[in-house]
Amino acid sequence: MKKLITLVAALTLSASAFAEVVVDHPYARAVPPGQPNSAAFMSLKNNSNEEVSLVSASTSIAQVAELHTHTHADGVMKMRQIPQITLQANSEVELKPGGLHIMLIGLKRNLAKDEMIDLTLNFSDGSTEKFDIQVMDVMAGMGNMKMHHDMKKSMSAE
Repeated sequence: MKKLITLVAALTLSASAFAEVVVDHPYARAVPPGQPNSAAFMSLKNNSNEEVSLVSASTSIAQVAELHTHTHADGVMKMRQIPQITLQANSEVELKPGGLHIMLIGLKRNLAKDEMIDLTLNFSDGSTEKFDIQVMDVMAGMGNMKMHHDMKKSMSAE
């Protein structure tokens, strides 16, 4: 009986150690046929009193999913991979076009408007969120801006 009580207490403590992250309005960008990459966007709200970070993502639709951000330098927008997206305690972070986002690199097929794709988010506290997200037409809003994407990985390695 004592072992059972210890086990229940351990499970309760480990469950409460996970941050309370709410994923709101997740979607992926529809891309023209033949386009090798897309991106996923959403709002992440940390409802806990502890900081937590999004440390990785994955999907069956792409070879790689990476966390990215945009920077502006000398009139050029650059996209680069980042190791994590930090969610301060009781705060919200918006992943959106032109800002933080999840790059879907090496698409295995075309992404069409209104279809659903899988996405898994992994957090620094060990928690995981798995869900299906809708593919939507997204106006880039970056029409005349120059863009440079720093890719450190070669997709031909697979």
